[in-house]
Amino acid sequence: MNISVKKFGLYCAMSVFSAASSASDGAVGNGITAVSDAPRIQYNHMIFGQFIEHFHTQIYGGIYDPGSRFADADGFRSDVIAALKEIKTPIVRWPGGCFVSTYHWLDGVGDKRTPVYDKSWQVEDPNTFGTDEYIKWCRKVGTEPYICTNAGTGTPEEMSDWVEYCNLSIGKYGRMRMANGHEQPYNVKYWSVGNENYGDWELGAKTVKDWGPLVCESAKLIRSVTRDAKLFAAGRADRAWTLPLLKAAGRHLDYISLHGYYDPRPLYHYNTPSPYMDCMMQTGRPEREILETVKILEEAGLRGKIKIAFDEWNLRYWHHPWHGDLRKGFEIEARNKNDENSTYTMADALFSACFLNTCLRNSADVEIACFSPIVNTRGAIFVHPNGIVKRTTFHTFSMYTNLLEDWIVPVAVTSENLTEKEQRTPVIDGILTSNSAGTRYVYAIVNKDPQKGRSVRLDLKVLPSFKGKKVKGVILQGSSTDDYNDIGSENRVTPQERQYSLKDGSVILPPHSINFLYIE
Repeated sequence: MNISVKKFGLYCAMSVFSAASSASDGAVGNGITAVSDAPRIQYNHMIFGQFIEHFHTQIYGGIYDPGSRFADADGFRSDVIAALKEIKTPIVRWPGGCFVSTYHWLDGVGDKRTPVYDKSWQVEDPNTFGTDEYIKWCRKVGTEPYICTNAGTGTPEEMSDWVEYCNLSIGKYGRMRMANGHEQPYNVKYWSVGNENYGDWELGAKTVKDWGPLVCESAKLIRSVTRDAKLFAAGRADRAWTLPLLKAAGRHLDYISLHGYYDPRPLYHYNTPSPYMDCMMQTGRPEREILETVKILEEAGLRGKIKIAFDEWNLRYWHHPWHGDLRKGFEIEARNKNDENSTYTMADALFSACFLNTCLRNSADVEIACFSPIVNTRGAIFVHPNGIVKRTTFHTFSMYTNLLEDWIVPVAVTSENLTEKEQRTPVIDGILTSNSAGTRYVYAIVNKDPQKGRSVRLDLKVLPSFKGKKVKGVILQGSSTDDYNDIGSENRVTPQERQYSLKDGSVILPPHSINFLYIE
């Protein structure tokens, strides 16, 4: 079977769904088989990116806290920086999110910072943390900056002025940066036109008719400053919105941005996170959105020229009561409920693993993803005055960024189904990676079953020299599906090395677990 690289991601996704969704419980076994003659693809590590917004305690009291005993000389939490280095954070999107749609970057540079009322989140922002602080923080983390611009109340010229400030050493704004003490250009490569401008919750939302031309003119101005900028625009897996955008501005874009939050109880107004099984039933949604977006790109004749960036994603929606319902009033203190660590269980870890598997097997089309957010709220790291808690999702990222090989091997997955009421999902989700030489293979396999270990047949033909009866690996599993890490119990759920016994080429994967298996 010969499969072009262009078709690789779509093939992999279809192979998983066609095999798994047709299975009735117990009708087939579980297995992951390499597709013969299909080309491997080197995925983009920016799939493991992160996102940070000026919301509640993500910035102030999160990554930036000059009064903390953990703060460095610039006010940045050193323990957070160390944790982000641990997961090799490749890119961080900032400053929003909904925040950016009323944010004017000039308020956040220079010696005199004026506090402003943040109309998106209805609080005062001191503007202490602005562009220069963000870039300095990114350099310390060792991550690529990705700036999202104001396409709500802002203008194309304001967006391109921001690019001038970051990337030029001439003109009004390049000289302004230099006068602010930053002699060398920042050379910010990644820029997004807008956030969720399709949504009525977004201040400065746009119509389909208006959006494409606005993106087009914004992109033209940005490229007049930095011609090789990587440009994104707010899209969605919706032909009615994204196809007109592509027709109007696609020739200027490198990425279509998708956002996704998947807890079936939206959580905005009432903080009632869904239980484990309800969450597992959502694990197939991101793949369907990717495939729908690929179809739109193909219709526009731009597949391969424009990639997908899932630059906001999480299982859990953020809790911000009555945001978007402007007559209700705002419950600011209720936003603290986002930071109840008991929310972030094995459901979050497994959903995140399935999401990353989805992006990786579709890596011919998906190049960037940003978990939303890095810290606090629904983040992978909880920051408090006496330290940090690495939530279950942090350890998911740690496994993916530190243990995988760099090449995706296309596979066909067969799976039994996990059922809940009228819903079902494949109980097994898996990918296979290899090193460039093809001498080492790493499986990343999720068993979603809350209670039962499941047998999975491995394809050991990929490495004919392997004759062992045990496979080394690393597992992330809780004592129950509701297990979580918290202050005083920071290491209740952490990755553990283990050996898996092989019987007739199959291994038993424990319930509610993420498993990395090494074949070499």
